Amino acid sequence: MNPLNISPNGRNLLNRRSFLNQTGGVLGSLGLLSLLGQDKLLASSDTEKTPIRPAINPENPYAPRNGHFPAKAKQVLVVYCPGAVSQVDTFDYKPALTKFHGKKPPGIPAVTFEGPTGNIAKPYWDFKPRGKSGKMISDLVPHLGEMADDLCFIHSMTTKTSAHPQGENFFNTGSNFEGFPSRGAWIGYALGTENQNLPAFVSINDPRGRPRSGKNNWGSGFLPAAYQGTDFNASALPSNLKLPKSITKNSEKKTNDILKFLNEKHLEKFPGDTDLAARIASYELAGRMQMSIPEVSNIDSEPRHIIEEYGADSSDKVKSGYARNCILARRLLEEGVRVVELFNGANTPNGINNWDSHRDIKKTHQMQADIMDRPTAALIRDMKRRGMLDDVLVVWCTEFGRMPFLQANGTGRDHNPSAFTCFMAGAGVKKGYSHGSSDEWGFKVAEKPTEVFDFNATILHLMGLDHERLSYYHNGLEQRLTVVHGHVIEDILA
Repeated sequence: MNPLNISPNGRNLLNRRSFLNQTGGVLGSLGLLSLLGQDKLLASSDTEKTPIRPAINPENPYAPRNGHFPAKAKQVLVVYCPGAVSQVDTFDYKPALTKFHGKKPPGIPAVTFEGPTGNIAKPYWDFKPRGKSGKMISDLVPHLGEMADDLCFIHSMTTKTSAHPQGENFFNTGSNFEGFPSRGAWIGYALGTENQNLPAFVSINDPRGRPRSGKNNWGSGFLPAAYQGTDFNASALPSNLKLPKSITKNSEKKTNDILKFLNEKHLEKFPGDTDLAARIASYELAGRMQMSIPEVSNIDSEPRHIIEEYGADSSDKVKSGYARNCILARRLLEEGVRVVELFNGANTPNGINNWDSHRDIKKTHQMQADIMDRPTAALIRDMKRRGMLDDVLVVWCTEFGRMPFLQANGTGRDHNPSAFTCFMAGAGVKKGYSHGSSDEWGFKVAEKPTEVFDFNATILHLMGLDHERLSYYHNGLEQRLTVVHGHVIEDILA
């Protein structure tokens, strides 16, 4: 053979030195793969971690389904506080802040998210020991403080962003970007719901409006649209549910029965059309909601002592609105809704209406706490009294924390993604317990760092779902809520 007719790559293989070099590399790689496979360190060789996609009947996408293993929680309530709650003014007690108040110790950066930094500032509210556990909680949230023995705190939370829209996205969807399914959508996709007359996932927005990242917080992303959250609250129910006065309930029921019959006959002609089946199921759920939503949202039917306990009788419309939302959340969970997410704070153009306190934190945080604290504590206490915490996991969270030092303006605290606090309560978690810690300033995590991926992995675990196996094939990848990250926080499990 004429050497001139051989390609450059072919001539390179005929070179003895190149041949031995490439052969040695290939054989070494094969040996490494063999060793990794023996130790079960290759994803493809670990059959226990193959993806699990729930078996869903398109004609009934909301039917209840089994998880991957027995669940400690059957439902989840998420109380989300947009704007970033200051951990050092609420749940993370740091005596060093009082000791070094007005000073700037070494190690504090000159500039943070919104500009130059000021000096260390002690908490604006006094901390006191609460409950039998003696947990130090501030006077900013005294009603939640009374529940200290029922709460499981995580003081070592960290996140990957310090911007609010991306922070909300990341906490609720596992991604900084838009277009990814929310946590509630993942759970609805995996487990369906017990009550076929209500959505699997309900998002209850603040009476003042939606959070910064809007519907991304309850969207379905690339999951089927059936699993997106239904957005309404006690004062703004889903549109077009009320029957015209000229139509009776009996007439409406007969009409729906006829439509159901016609839809089923039409579907028989296209048995493989899953989109058609899902669309019919969605319309049928909307029809059933016409009957179920007015009943479950009838807050005025609650006993007077419940209205007063939650503070739903307040003359302040925002306070009473949020309190009524809390009662609605309990009623939805009682009816079997799988996931309820309750927002305390909104993104509105006029003034501060969430926990984002870059100026006058004493005023703005107090305003938010006056709305959130009493009703949220009443909700947890009421659910405990009714025995609901045996089956419901309660999650209280915010996208990141705030700095232990002030901004240059001397009245506000900047964003802090390096250490913040969230808590859980109810089914499957320890009571009166604290996991991890931040440093003496509450600036950075000191022990047991916990990522948002870990937080979400733990929620899925408590719902009977393996976060490494719950997946959906999209865009060439097996997509997960926790992407390729996350570990269950075993330390907090009861």
